[in-house]
Amino acid sequence: VQLQASGGGLVQAGGSLRLSCVASGRTFGNYAMGWFRQAPGKQREFVAAINLSSGFTYYADSVLGRFTISRDDATNTVYPQMNSVEPADTAIYYCASRDSALVSTRREEYAYWGRGTLVTVSS
Repeated sequence: VQLQASGGGLVQAGGSLRLSCVASGRTFGNYAMGWFRQAPGKQREFVAAINLSSGFTYYADSVLGRFTISRDDATNTVYPQMNSVEPADTAIYYCASRDSALVSTRREEYAYWGRGTLVTVSS
């Protein structure tokens, strides 16, 4: 299983950014994918997740209403859309997948991780 995250960059506060994560190595749709982030000096934290089987999504309170996840089954890609970004959103963002389709907020329940992509929000 391989995950390739991309789309990070520099964005002004209040702006938008769309990340992407391409999954390969197994049938797309039989598992859950999550997004986590790690800010400098902080632990990696849950951001959002999607059950690729049912489409159910779940978001951390800190991003609820600002971030949304969509998917493209044709390209095996998940897209977190980040709107109304804040300087507190500055972090390295990681996509991850687990063997269950059920979403989880616990990073230890995700077995597969991609390399992170850096998002920097300027004030």
